[in-house]
Amino acid sequence: MAAELGTALDRLWQVIQSRRTADPQSSYTARLFARGRAKIAQKLGEEAVEAVIEGVGENRAALIGESADLLYHLLVLWAAAGVAPADVAAELRRREGASGIEEKRSRAKL
Repeated sequence: MAAELGTALDRLWQVIQSRRTADPQSSYTARLFARGRAKIAQKLGEEAVEAVIEGVGENRAALIGESADLLYHLLVLWAAAGVAPADVAAELRRREGASGIEEKRSRAKL
């Protein structure tokens, strides 16, 4: 199950990278890049709110759709900010085995 998501996200990441320099008139991803990181972040926020709304509702299919939108916009934001999925994976590995409470406390000290 997790491997399927990872494979799908890997393919999506490659598509996003390939569309960085595409024509904004023919590619939504290129249009987002052209509009800048602030607009991408705004879109991510909108998708997050939509996912939250669907998360408290009863429509499983809508939650799945909004989750896909949220992940797509997160990956576009990473690309615009120069963050690679490997960077996030490394941070997740660093946190493995740590209590969530302890991990949050360690961030508060930074």
